[in-house]
Amino acid sequence: MRDVVITGIGLVSSAGEGLEAHLAALAAGGAPNTDTASFEPFPVHPIAALEWDRQIPKKSDQRQMEIWQRLGCYAAGLALDAAGAKDDAALKGRMQLIVSAGGGERDYAVDGQILTGLRQAENPGVFLNERLMGDLRPTLFLAQLSNLLAGNISIVHGVTGASRTFMGEESSGVDALRIARERIASGQDDIFLVGGAYNAERADVLLIYEMGGFLWKKPYASVWERPADGGGMILGSGACFLVLESRDHAEARGAKPLALITGVASDRSRRRAGSVEKTLHALSNQLGAKPDVVLSGATGIKGITEEEQAALKDIAPGAAVHATGNLVGHTLEAQAPTGVALAAGLIAEGKAGEALVTSVGHWRGEGAVRLTKA
Repeated sequence: MRDVVITGIGLVSSAGEGLEAHLAALAAGGAPNTDTASFEPFPVHPIAALEWDRQIPKKSDQRQMEIWQRLGCYAAGLALDAAGAKDDAALKGRMQLIVSAGGGERDYAVDGQILTGLRQAENPGVFLNERLMGDLRPTLFLAQLSNLLAGNISIVHGVTGASRTFMGEESSGVDALRIARERIASGQDDIFLVGGAYNAERADVLLIYEMGGFLWKKPYASVWERPADGGGMILGSGACFLVLESRDHAEARGAKPLALITGVASDRSRRRAGSVEKTLHALSNQLGAKPDVVLSGATGIKGITEEEQAALKDIAPGAAVHATGNLVGHTLEAQAPTGVALAAGLIAEGKAGEALVTSVGHWRGEGAVRLTKA
C-alpha cells in the first residue's frame, strides 16, 4: 500500500480565507464571526468577504453558479495553488475529482408567488402544476444539480480526470476522503482533488433543520456548552478542498507533503443511546489512533455531543481537542474535509505529531480520519 499525503489545502469560511488564517483563528480562540440578525432567532456563521475574481476570473461563470458552488470552486482553486498544480494543465488533465455536495438553492421569488397564489386558487392542484411547469426554468433545475460543482471546477480550473459527486450530508465528506485515499493507496490513481462546500445563509435550509429540531436558537455558545441548554447546531458557510496524492507522485513533481493520511473509517450506526460512543471507539481502534490533537466535527446537538466527549476522553486522554464548529460553524458536507485541513496544518507546523478528525452526523453517519507526520 502506498503512502497518501496532502499537498494542497484550500479553505474559506467565516474565519477568513486560506489555511494560515484558520490556524491563526484556531490559536486565538474566542467566538467566531456570527450573524444573529439576518435569520433571527437562528445564528449563522457567514462567509468572509472574498474576491471572487481571484479564483473564478469570468463574470459569466460567477453569475451562473449558486453561492455554494462559488465557494467550492474558489476553495478548489486555492487548493490547486497551494499544491503547485494550478498551472500544470497535463497534471490537472489526469487529476481526479471527488465532491461532497448537497442539493441546490431555491428560487425564493417563485416559491413566494406560488405559496401566495395557492391561497386564492379555485383548484390548488391544477394551479400548482401550472406554475411549476411555467415558472421553473429548465436551467434552474440544471443549476440545482449536485454534480454541477464538480462540473464548474472542471470548467474553471481545468481538472478533467474522472469525477464523482457524493451526497449524504456529513458522511459524504468522510467517504469522499476515504475513497480517494484508498484508490491512491492501492495504486489505482495518483492524485485527487477532494472536498465540499456549504452555504448556510439560506432560509430554506434553516427551515428544514429547524423542522427536525436541530438548530440552536440562542446567543452563541460553544458546541460543548450547548447540550446542557437543550443543544443544537449553528450552521456555517464555507468550503474546503484538499489535494491528495501518493508520496512518490508528490516527490516526483517536487511537491511538499503537509501530512500523511494513514486511514479513513466510516460507519452508519442506528442511533440509540450509547451508539455514537461505541462507534467512535470502534473507528478509532480500526485506525490504531493515538492522537495528541483531535479536530472534532461535533454539532452541539444534545446526546450525541456528550457521547463524543466521553469517547474522546478514552480515545485521546490528554490530547488537545478542538471543535471545528467553534471555529467555522457546522458546514455539513465540508465539515470532515475542514477538520482534516486543520489537522494537516497543525502537523505541518509541528504543533502535533498525530491527529484524529471525527465526524458525527447530526442525524446519521459517523467517521474518523487519522493523520500523522509526512
